[in-house]
Amino acid sequence: MLSSLYYLVPVLGGYAATSFYLLKNPHILHKKKRLPFHCRHISHRGGAGERIENTLEAFDNAVSNHTHLLELDCQLTKDGQVVVSHDQNLLRQTGHDVNIRDVTYEELPPYKDSLEVTFLPGHMSMGRDHHMPLLEDVFQRFPEMPINVEIKEENGELIKKVSDLVKRYRRADRTIWASMSDQIMKKCQAENPDMPIMFTPRRGVILLLLYYSGLLPFVPLRESVVETYMPSIINRTYFPHNRLMRNPFLVTLQDKLFMRKGLFKHLQDRGIQVYLWVLNQDSDFQRAFDCGVTGIMTDFPSKLNDFLHRQEDKHRTPEETQHTVTGDGVEMCRY
Repeated sequence: MLSSLYYLVPVLGGYAATSFYLLKNPHILHKKKRLPFHCRHISHRGGAGERIENTLEAFDNAVSNHTHLLELDCQLTKDGQVVVSHDQNLLRQTGHDVNIRDVTYEELPPYKDSLEVTFLPGHMSMGRDHHMPLLEDVFQRFPEMPINVEIKEENGELIKKVSDLVKRYRRADRTIWASMSDQIMKKCQAENPDMPIMFTPRRGVILLLLYYSGLLPFVPLRESVVETYMPSIINRTYFPHNRLMRNPFLVTLQDKLFMRKGLFKHLQDRGIQVYLWVLNQDSDFQRAFDCGVTGIMTDFPSKLNDFLHRQEDKHRTPEETQHTVTGDGVEMCRY
């Protein structure tokens, strides 16, 4: 027994030291991914807390608030049109109990006058635009804007049509494949491998296992983006349908395991961006950035924009801020 330990201890010690060194220096084994965008401000469904979700008005509002990435969802209509909508069944969004796949694009009902914000229960969003746009409408309106396209159903025709639109508008490098399903993600990547992809939940669990086993620095990763919830918002602004996920002990455990600066730093050193959703409060913004995430997905683009500006102001030196006085005697700042 002692002779076995004599060999085992140095081996484990060497493994731990090597793993730690490579965790801090991933460039030794891995070529850094080079996405053409770096996103701190991400608008969930275009900013579902300030305008009706997934409408052109919402996307316009997000862009006017300096968002770096639009997040949206896609479905396919009966006549084969790729429409931007989170739900397949339209009861929540329109009050009509119909499925998008069962109606043509022209037959789609308009959104309700107001919608409850999914990640801030009790808060209603409103807007002038109640029309569900085509994905092509969004690509045409925002040709240079990075867009995160979530595929909601395992539908080969939908995946192909999204890919065809991405190719037509030459935006593969700035359009992210997103899905919660491994099967859907495999089909998306096979259809258009030039588009960056996110970690699915199952792959996220594997990522954590690799991190805590010390294997992560040795393993290549095909994904370019981590998109996941911040566990501490569960039972405050996010209420999962699965009751087990709402268990306070499991929420705390998830938070302890996932919110690790060392993990986020390693991923970003490998060019993998980390986005947390869906955060709608300043305290959550602050915690996420303090933990070293790349970006935050929010329903309130103007609120996150204001927060980021305040953070920038805190870090400005006196030389970077020039104070002037208006004719009314009000001190203004110019940058």
